[in-house]
Amino acid sequence: MNSFSHTSRREFLSRASGGFGALALAGLIGETHAADSDPLAPRVPHFPAKADRVIFIFSTGGVSHVDTFDRKPNLIRDHGKSMTASRWLNKPGQFERFLIKPRWDFKQYGQSGIWVSDLFPNVGSVIDDVCVLNAMHCESDGHDKATLAAHTGVQLARPSIGAWASYGLGTENRNLPSFMVLAPAAPYAGAQTWGSDFLPACHQGTHLVPGKEPLPNLRPGAPSIELQQLELQMLGRLNRNHLEQRAADQSLDARIRSFETAFGMQREAPEAFDLSLETDATLDLYGLKRGATTGFGWQCLVARRLAERGVRFLELIDVGSSANWDSHGNMGDHERLARAIDRPIAGLLADLKQRGMLERTLVVWTTEFGRTPFHKEANHAGREHHNLCFSSWMAGGGVKGGFVHGQSDEHGVLTAEGAVHTHDLHATILHLLGLDHERLTYRYAGRDFRLTDVDGNVVREILA
Repeated sequence: MNSFSHTSRREFLSRASGGFGALALAGLIGETHAADSDPLAPRVPHFPAKADRVIFIFSTGGVSHVDTFDRKPNLIRDHGKSMTASRWLNKPGQFERFLIKPRWDFKQYGQSGIWVSDLFPNVGSVIDDVCVLNAMHCESDGHDKATLAAHTGVQLARPSIGAWASYGLGTENRNLPSFMVLAPAAPYAGAQTWGSDFLPACHQGTHLVPGKEPLPNLRPGAPSIELQQLELQMLGRLNRNHLEQRAADQSLDARIRSFETAFGMQREAPEAFDLSLETDATLDLYGLKRGATTGFGWQCLVARRLAERGVRFLELIDVGSSANWDSHGNMGDHERLARAIDRPIAGLLADLKQRGMLERTLVVWTTEFGRTPFHKEANHAGREHHNLCFSSWMAGGGVKGGFVHGQSDEHGVLTAEGAVHTHDLHATILHLLGLDHERLTYRYAGRDFRLTDVDGNVVREILA
């Protein structure tokens, strides 16, 4: 009988020189060893946090604010009227545009009486838990640049907000990544939207694709857990010896740590994705049929299960089944797309609340920009890109529910009061996580970088 047979599981793991063995020990016997050199170790925030985690919902393509959460009676009244739009288009000369009314009616919901369009009746039913931001704005009206800015703070490939949250706070569960992205496909700008860029690569988002196997190859390759542990002990020693000679190679260390997390995921991830454990009532809340492994309801329910298991930052990307919200030709597309996410989002908020999780979970819904309240053709069925004003919302995690912050002008063209820039949104999200956006920095290429670049203010008016 070999020597391994005489070694207990705990002794075997404790002897492993770093690598999978050390991580597995911490995960399997519930011990946390937060070494300074460990970039994923839990970290104390700058100040007491209102939220422990974030679920960031991104509807890609540009959702029309005036058709969803920003009711404009004057836009209905002035439908078809012409206006000079040169100052908004930032072009010389006179540009005539025609005001286009929304295609859907608005109703007031909840005790707060917030107006929500008929596109989102289910979200309307939980609006008293939601804080609507009706004066968002950003620099670019191009999909790639605006999508990058919504995630990284700038119109470039920089660390995603999820990567910054992971860097600032570490992980609560070493058997799962601290930042996970649930998406059937990437939005505009691709996987850069969940990248870590110059931050340690262990902070980048792990992409889960809805389906029967969200993360391929989770099943152990070895015949037994003991044999796999022995293999990983040997691999860990080789990796650490290799790394000692290349201490400055950040990508190498990150790759080793990704192996470690992958080992823990073999144990924990399959159970997290197993929706058969949920009741029929819970599945119905998300609009899911038993056995379903795709759809936005699946993304929302799995996000709740991962949030319960300590994942720090979860992004749900809504890209639509055959198109996204980029409704140039026909705003009617919004109806199909809204129907796919309305019930799951409302179900997520209700589920988090009834489980006592919403208070410490910040849910954010946003898009890269809005859509024009006008068009160059009278009665055109579509709308163009519009970055000068759009809507987003937040819920739970320390924000006021049943509250509207900011407003646009009479036609929804420009912000009028309480303008919130993308930097301000990011600063507020970090603040609710207990992080000062001006102090959360990383030195790279001789400069201290941060998510909010050199701008951004916490929107204190919306804090509970």
